[in-house]
Amino acid sequence: MEKPKVLVVDDEPFILKSLVFILKKEGFDVITATDGEAALEKIRTERPALTFLDLMMPKRDGYSVCTEVKADPDLASLHVVLLTARGQESDRQRGFAAGADNYITKPFSPSKVIALARSFFTEPAGESL
Repeated sequence: MEKPKVLVVDDEPFILKSLVFILKKEGFDVITATDGEAALEKIRTERPALTFLDLMMPKRDGYSVCTEVKADPDLASLHVVLLTARGQESDRQRGFAAGADNYITKPFSPSKVIALARSFFTEPAGESL
């Protein structure tokens, strides 16, 4: 079976390396980007099933990247999780309004990231037809 492809987008090298490490360890095929423009390009060409997207990045912020992805009928089904230091309720609401599937604040728990990533790739019991 093919490994699920996950895109990690963050301009902070330590966060990027940490996420890549824990996701690869769990068996995901991980690709990366360090700014909003590169993120959009990778989403369009690589079609990752799941993207962990930082909000505050060079070139384009995560809100605009998420909005553009979710507005594109060819990309809208891809999952986007915003991963950010911005933990205010207004930031969360703006993220969900942009189309995010979930929102995690930094510092994050590696086990929470893994559980969330897995949740996008496992069918809930009783849901298959």
